[in-house]
Amino acid sequence: MKNKDGKKDEEKKTEESKTPPPPPTPLAEIKSNIALIDRAVSTLEPRFTHRVLRSLTALRRRTDAVVLRNAIDEIYPKDSTTRKSLLSWLPGSSDSGSSMDIDSSGKSTPQEPVPEVEVYIRLVIIYTLLSSSESYGKALQLAKETGERILALNRRSMDPIAAKVWYAVDRAYELGGELADARPLLLSAQRTASLRHDDESQAALINCLLRSYINYSLFDQADKLVSKTTFPTSASNPQYARYHYYLGRIRVVQLNYSEAHRNLQQAIRRAPQPRTAPGFYQAVHKFFIVVELLMGDIPDRSLFRHPVLEKALTAYFDIVKAVRTGSLSQFQATLSKHSAQFTADKTYTLILRLRQNVIKTGIRRLSLSYSRISLRDICHKLHLDSEEDAEYIVGKAIRDGVIEGRIVHESGWMECAGQKRGYGPEVSDVFGRRIAFCLDLHNQSVKAMRYPLNAHRKELAAAEGAREREKELAKEIQEGELDDEDLGGDF
Repeated sequence: MKNKDGKKDEEKKTEESKTPPPPPTPLAEIKSNIALIDRAVSTLEPRFTHRVLRSLTALRRRTDAVVLRNAIDEIYPKDSTTRKSLLSWLPGSSDSGSSMDIDSSGKSTPQEPVPEVEVYIRLVIIYTLLSSSESYGKALQLAKETGERILALNRRSMDPIAAKVWYAVDRAYELGGELADARPLLLSAQRTASLRHDDESQAALINCLLRSYINYSLFDQADKLVSKTTFPTSASNPQYARYHYYLGRIRVVQLNYSEAHRNLQQAIRRAPQPRTAPGFYQAVHKFFIVVELLMGDIPDRSLFRHPVLEKALTAYFDIVKAVRTGSLSQFQATLSKHSAQFTADKTYTLILRLRQNVIKTGIRRLSLSYSRISLRDICHKLHLDSEEDAEYIVGKAIRDGVIEGRIVHESGWMECAGQKRGYGPEVSDVFGRRIAFCLDLHNQSVKAMRYPLNAHRKELAAAEGAREREKELAKEIQEGELDDEDLGGDF
């Protein structure tokens, strides 16, 4: 019976150990994060601070003013000026003085935490205030004050938290409708971070400035910022992803499509998982698809079946189909149907450039279908305004090498040379040379792989004869039939 009871107890213990523990409360998580920040400052190990910041996104969704008020009461001593200043930013903190006195009775007064803890709590308060549109002004004031405090403290142990704070400052200005007013503060902070070799803050500030310039279509100033600054090589992957995304948007406006394609591809590779950051993943792919179309390529169809991208890229899939078929009427109908979405995504002006690609695709399809076609029919099939426009577009396509042919002005038609040279003696000669080369390569490969027949048997026979001679020589030496003269002088 004892063994059975012991087995039951062991089974219960194993079942209890297998069940995951309940997640900690927001208050307990904040207190553990503050302990990690203290440990990072005392041991000079920034990895503890990075661990705290990785949980910031999930924590701020579960945090409210009550949780923050209780956390500040337990962390800071009662007569601390930092405690009073932090509580003043929280809504409903005017009548909290009496409750604090009651809760703190009978407990040991805590010591004043390090400044990094204060900046971290300010960061959480900023995100809490940004969750409501009514407190955007208060969040903006706190963000300005926090940025000034970071610049005044000048502590290297605060660099990881400072990078998150500067992004929160930029976000507060943006939600408050004053994004342009944040540039002087961000530029000053970027210069200070560069002088202090604060790579994390410098990367975050460069991205914030590029976002501000691109939001107001100041692409020349954004390009000057990129040329005058050096993005830190030690920046994290999310910061690199944002930087490449902004670079791609700058390059596509400058008509440098190959460079824009490379930057957007790097942004996709360095971006977080699609489920983690779906908005960024969708925004990058929208510009990536438009750039591929401008380069003359057609995106892969499987891209539009991705579960995160399927809904967001519906309008872009219609544009891809219009460009692929070369139908100018379908392209214009799709553009007018989804113009609101393209304007919101800031890809409308780029998609307007695709009109020439649609016309070139249509002309290429006509050149493959007809050996000779009139300009009037081209104008009718491509829905162009006049025959003069059709003649100009066809001439430009011939000059650019899109199609092979010529325009006969007297008769008013286009002759396509590709159909005439599709078959004939030139093509047969080319194929004959290729076939002869392949056959010759095959014959030489077969000859190189041939070996003499039974060559290994000769080697085996020679080795066997040498082995027999050694045996006979050893036998004669043992019997004493050989002397020194027969063996050699030095043997």
